[in-house]
Amino acid sequence: MPSPREQRIAVLKERASGETRVSASPETVRKLTALGAVVAVESGAGIAASISDEDYRAAGAEVGPVEVVLAGADIVFAVQGPEPALLAGVKPGAWIVGILDPFAQRARIDAYAAAGLEALAMEFMPRITRAQSMDVLSSQSNLSGYKAVLAAASAYGRAFPMMMTAAGTVSAAKCFVMGVGVAGLQAIATARRLGAQVSATDVRSATKEQIQSLGAKPIFVENVAGIEGEGSGGYATEMSEEYQRAQADLVSSHIAKQDIVITTALIPGRAAPRLVTDAQIATMKPGSVIFDLAAPQGGNVEGCVADQVVERHGVKIIGYSNTPAHLPADTSALYSRNLFNFVSAFWDKEHGGPVLDEEIGDAVRLTRGGQVVNPRLLG
Repeated sequence: MPSPREQRIAVLKERASGETRVSASPETVRKLTALGAVVAVESGAGIAASISDEDYRAAGAEVGPVEVVLAGADIVFAVQGPEPALLAGVKPGAWIVGILDPFAQRARIDAYAAAGLEALAMEFMPRITRAQSMDVLSSQSNLSGYKAVLAAASAYGRAFPMMMTAAGTVSAAKCFVMGVGVAGLQAIATARRLGAQVSATDVRSATKEQIQSLGAKPIFVENVAGIEGEGSGGYATEMSEEYQRAQADLVSSHIAKQDIVITTALIPGRAAPRLVTDAQIATMKPGSVIFDLAAPQGGNVEGCVADQVVERHGVKIIGYSNTPAHLPADTSALYSRNLFNFVSAFWDKEHGGPVLDEEIGDAVRLTRGGQVVNPRLLG
């Protein structure tokens, strides 16, 4: 039996439809064990991410059925929030650490509070320097931006790079990225590596230099003020009506010339903003492709349906409900490191486990002492 000071960390198999990621890797199991934790992994948790039960055992984890793994757990690692009924057997006040989707899953958060659990939403991690290595949104968005371009390239019926052959020249594809956060920047870089002519736009004027640094052309509304800074969590805030009209006009004139469009705009807790209308899609060339990374929140593109290929006016519209799950080995590896970096940064040897400070603790903590305590959920 573990000593009273040893923290038991349970790693669950994901149960949400289509979720292929896992919240710990053999690498992080070894590191957590070195801290003094006992790590218990539910059997089969890593299979979809190409990690076997034996890999976990070799790294020092206990592996077993869910009820054994959760028994006496101090901390539960997950990708998506587990159902509260699953968590019977954990210690009172146990941490539930994952991407908990608090706005859409408020009933689940209330249930965590009622059960006396301390829910910690990793997507609420503040975007400050010392928390960069814990930022799950950045790590997952990075690979999502990469995957979006690959999926669009696969659906596109032509080559991305310019090719000069004896039979003639193949023109380079034109790719337009809308929204230049972490996913957008990676989409730009990936499309450039594949040889496309890339342009990009954003409502934040500070992103112009970032776009240019990757060799892409910035497309911006010049005569109407956009957003100089960023909103909560590094996201852009909503645009003024004047800017929305000017942006729509600019997009309409530019999008008709594009072969590939990648949209990435999200506002936490709200439906995704509409960036591309059906009328704009109708101006694009037949065979063009749009990949909508905002599909899980309603989509930036009119007509987008998550996990379906929709064709409008000869243009294919693609969007996954869970893009990171399409690269499970790498997204799991990065997510697992985010969680380890989070726990290890606050590990207190005398306490025998992590003790959060006020700045980060208040940001990510949703529930405590039987109550919902996060200001973003109480406003």
